[in-house]
Amino acid sequence: MIVDAGLRNGVAALALQASQHILAVYSEAFDVTRKDDASPLTEADLASHRCIVDGLTALTPDIPVLSEESSDAHKARRRDWSRLWLVDPLDGTREFVKRNGEFCICIALIEGDAAVFGLIQQPVSGRLWYGAPGQGAWRREDGVDVPLHYQRGDGPLRVAASRSHRDARTQALIDRIGDVDTVSCGSALKFCKIAEGAIDLYPRFGPTSEWDTAAGQAIVEGVGGVVVDPQGRPLRYNRRDTLLNGDFMAMGDPALPWRDWLE
Repeated sequence: MIVDAGLRNGVAALALQASQHILAVYSEAFDVTRKDDASPLTEADLASHRCIVDGLTALTPDIPVLSEESSDAHKARRRDWSRLWLVDPLDGTREFVKRNGEFCICIALIEGDAAVFGLIQQPVSGRLWYGAPGQGAWRREDGVDVPLHYQRGDGPLRVAASRSHRDARTQALIDRIGDVDTVSCGSALKFCKIAEGAIDLYPRFGPTSEWDTAAGQAIVEGVGGVVVDPQGRPLRYNRRDTLLNGDFMAMGDPALPWRDWLE
């Protein structure tokens, strides 16, 4: 399925509407609860979830929607779906709680086991990124769509190092590369920075969920980059019993010698 301009703009409008719900909570005092996996949850997550799920269901009633905040029973049915919207209504809740602005909304369309379209909206800045493998990627700001092109610079390798998830394995990889500029950035915005050419490599060791990576992968692949597991295989979606990803490397240049940097 190719996401045409009409559908793309409809999804973008939903992301903007969800952003407004998020910012309404962000501007006031809010409570933080904990889910079963100890990750934080706020009313902003839930308000964005309701907005996006209801909106996508109205836009494309024949395509089911799976959100991070969907019920367990709903998640259990997803293996029967050959096509679905995969949504993180507030990616980077830890960043939201810290009030550093580095959180976003992620919406991806999955066909079979591949992310064929991705859209990421940053509520605080109002910027939106979207893309599709083989079709390109764009940033929308102030109503203007700018095509994105990744280009490797001549200086040190620019490596994403998460504010909330820096770990010993990531630091060890950075040490092995040697000539590195680290770029601190929260949430799936790291994928957007790869597409823009501001980051070269985003290594992630440890579990993420499929809704954390699908939209970003479609955008990175739109500029010719890759998001691969340690065996060099692209991340795939909705084909396993678990919704968790393993380790991965996201990069703008598939020719980077990333295997040499792994333990």
